[in-house]
Amino acid sequence: MMIRRVKFVSILFLLTFTGLGVGTSTAFSENVSSFLTGEMQNFAPNGPPRLLKDFTFINADGEQVQISDYKGKVVLLNFWATWCAPCREEMPGLDQLQADMGGDDFQVVAISQDLQGMEKVQAFFKKYKIKNLGAFNDKTLKSGRSAGVFGLPASILLNADGKEIGRLVGPAEWDAPESKALIQHIIAGS
Repeated sequence: MMIRRVKFVSILFLLTFTGLGVGTSTAFSENVSSFLTGEMQNFAPNGPPRLLKDFTFINADGEQVQISDYKGKVVLLNFWATWCAPCREEMPGLDQLQADMGGDDFQVVAISQDLQGMEKVQAFFKKYKIKNLGAFNDKTLKSGRSAGVFGLPASILLNADGKEIGRLVGPAEWDAPESKALIQHIIAGS
């Protein structure tokens, strides 16, 4: 009798957490493992999506913005700084990703962690011809700490509910086909 109960519980667990019983996973609805190739091989998905603590930062007009303002869109949240060489390398790709995919369903939100403030960010955008990204800054660094970021660059992928799907610490070519495929998968599931 005990063996049957263990088998039943095992099967129930399998059906619940893999979605084999209904065609989609209830616990891990954003299954992304098949998208973790090429540029995305270092992307670390969460099990189930996690709530990201809300935080504020400043836009180019000096207004406070909250990450929760983007709820309803899939967001690639990027923490970077003008002094960070790997950050500078990936900014053109983030800019191109926003140009290619940005819209009602998706947005790149790249928040500079420069202590010198928005002037430094805007000068960087002008020098490197970043035209599609919004200029955001948090010279207090509270946004990065709130998001659990301890190194730059760091990118966090949020679903349309504002929950963290996973993150990638270090640079990536965000305009590469595998990056876009991962993001498109999250958009389709949101």
